[in-house]
Amino acid sequence: MSVFRHERARAAMISLALCALAAWPALSVRVAYAATAASSAQCTPGGTVSLPDFSPLVAKYGPAVVNIEVIEKAPEGGDQGDDPLNDFFRRFGIPAPGGGQQRHEEPVRGAGSGFIVSSDGYVLTNGHVVEGASQVTVRLVDQREFRAKVVGTDERTDIAVLKIAAAGLPVVHFGDPSKLRPGEWVLAIGSPFGFDNSATAGIVSAIGRSLPTENYVPFIQTDVAVNPGNSGGPLFNLQGEVVGINSQIFSRTGGFMGVSFAIPIDVAAGVERQIIQIGHVVRGKIGVTIQEVTADLADSFGLSRPHGALVSSVQNKSPAAVAGLKAGDVVLAVDGHSIDHYGELSSRISSMRPGSEATLTLWRDRKESNVRVRVVELKEQPQMAEAGREARPAPPARKPNQLGLTIRPLAPQEKAQARTDGNLVVEGVSGAAELAGVESGDIILGVDGRRIRTVEELESATQGKRNKSIALLVQRGAGQLFLPVAVP
Repeated sequence: MSVFRHERARAAMISLALCALAAWPALSVRVAYAATAASSAQCTPGGTVSLPDFSPLVAKYGPAVVNIEVIEKAPEGGDQGDDPLNDFFRRFGIPAPGGGQQRHEEPVRGAGSGFIVSSDGYVLTNGHVVEGASQVTVRLVDQREFRAKVVGTDERTDIAVLKIAAAGLPVVHFGDPSKLRPGEWVLAIGSPFGFDNSATAGIVSAIGRSLPTENYVPFIQTDVAVNPGNSGGPLFNLQGEVVGINSQIFSRTGGFMGVSFAIPIDVAAGVERQIIQIGHVVRGKIGVTIQEVTADLADSFGLSRPHGALVSSVQNKSPAAVAGLKAGDVVLAVDGHSIDHYGELSSRISSMRPGSEATLTLWRDRKESNVRVRVVELKEQPQMAEAGREARPAPPARKPNQLGLTIRPLAPQEKAQARTDGNLVVEGVSGAAELAGVESGDIILGVDGRRIRTVEELESATQGKRNKSIALLVQRGAGQLFLPVAVP
C-alpha cells in the first residue's frame, strides 16, 4: 500500500484525485472522501473506487491463448555469438572483440502470441511473428506443444493463420470492434518476453487510427502494456470477447511507452476466412491515392472541419478515372458510411467484392455530390523507381516567389523522364513553402484542385489569399500529395 499512499499524496492538490488513483485494474479500494466536491462527484456513493476484476475472464479464456515459438535460419556468415555488440562493431567496420570470428549457421529464434479460433486447431497471430520461419511451434497453457503449419499470411494487414493437429481445444469468441468507445476497459493476454499467459489491462485510447505505413487497417489504440512477445495475442473487452489482435507499439526505446495498437478483429476475421477458403486475400480497389485532410487543407477546400479522404492522384484508366474522380476531390462517405479518417476509405473499399459498385459522396468545388464507381481487384504492383531526382546542371539564379519557391519550367525530356503532366519544377525552397514540407525536385501540378501550368497561373492562384492556406499539389517521385502552404 505504500505506492498507493505515495500516489495519493502526490495527487492531493488535483481535483478528482481519488478516482485518478485507479491505476491497477484488479484492485478495488475503499478510501475516505477528500474535502472537495469535484472528487466526490466522480466517485461512487460511499467513497468506493470500484475497478474491473479481470480474473474470471483470464481464467475462462486464458487457455485459448497460446505461445508461439519460431525458428528461422540465420544469414550466412553470421558473427560469433548473439552479442549485439558484435553487430554494432560490424556496422561501423570495427573489428569485434575476439576477432569477430565466423561460425556455422545457427538458428534464429523468435516468439510471439496467438489465440485459438476453432476447436480443431486454427490459430490467429500476426504475420510478422511467423515471417521467414522454417519451424513454428504452438505451446498451450497446459504445456502441450504442437508443430504448426502456416496456412497463409497477409502482409497488408499483418495477419497469419496457423493450423495445429489437435481437437477439442478451448476457443475465444469474437466481439464487435465498432462498438468500442475511447475510455472503455480492455485486457490483453500474451507472452511478453516469453512470460506465457501474462495479462495486462488498460483502456481504449482511440479508434480508427491510421498509421503512416498502414492504410488498410483502422487500428484500435490502447494504453494496455504490450511488449515484445505480445504480438499476435488477443485484446478482450469486458464481456470476454476478442475485439482486436495486439500488433504494434509506438516506442522510442523498443519497450512499451503507453501507446499500443491492435488490429480490429473483424478485419482479421475477414482475412482468416479468405485464407482458409481460397488460400489468399482478395481486395477491392478503385485506383486512387489518398491522404489525410488536415485543418489547413480543410480550410483550403472550404470544408467545415477536417474529415474525409483527400484524393491526391487518380490512376489512368482506373474505375475512379472512368467515374470522373480527380485530384482535389475529398471522399466524405462510402455507401452512406462517413469517412472521418482517410484510412477508413482504404479499409471500406478493400473489403468490397471486386465487381461490385460503391457510391462515393464527394466534396468538390465547395459542394457535395455523389458518384458511382466500380470496384476491381487489387493486385500487387512492383514499386516504380523514383523519377525526376537525377542531378541536373546548375540553373541560372532565380528569385523565390511569395511562397518561398524558386521554380522553373521543365524541359520536354525531363517531363518524359519524370513521367509527369506537370510543367514546373521546384529548384529551391524557403519561407512558407519550406515550412509546409515542399522539397527541391517536387513538380507542381495544381493549387486548390486546379491545374497549374505556368508561373503566372501559380502567382494568380495565391492572389487574395494572404494569411490563408492553399493546397499545393506536387508530384514527388512516382507519387502525388497535397501540401498546405500558408500564404504570407
